[in-house]
Amino acid sequence: MKLHAFKFGLACSISAIVLWVICSVLVAVMPAMMMSMSGDMVHMQLQDMEWHLTLAGALWGLVAWAVVAGFSGWLLATIYNRLLA
Repeated sequence: MKLHAFKFGLACSISAIVLWVICSVLVAVMPAMMMSMSGDMVHMQLQDMEWHLTLAGALWGLVAWAVVAGFSGWLLATIYNRLLA
């Protein structure tokens, strides 16, 4: 079964946007809890650090992750389709 590389990349991009928005909202609403969780996820002590969440930063991050996820999904589907041949 071949994957449509553009649509797969678009689905990856949309998924990244949804996850980014959820994460940004959680950081805005529960910054201490999210800092603790982030530290646990990367095996680091982050308690002495702070979040610097701005609207511009959140939007730039959203665009960056959407582009990276979209390209990665397109590349993955393209490689997968070529391996089928």
